[in-house]
Amino acid sequence: MENNSYTIGTKVIMKKPHPCGTNEWEITRVGADIKIKCVKCGRTVLIPRIEFNKKLKKIITQEG
Repeated sequence: MENNSYTIGTKVIMKKPHPCGTNEWEITRVGADIKIKCVKCGRTVLIPRIEFNKKLKKIITQEG
């Protein structure tokens, strides 16, 4: 994605779905790594920013 400024609370759609069946996530931590939480089941994943940018499909809501 072009926009590399993410804030906590931003909801995003990733390219691949989570095993629980949804591909909607909420950003809970921003830094060199980005922590995202599954909206459906609440599981959290910490991934490097570069990998996050590759796997990001769409930003749903921009908080802040």
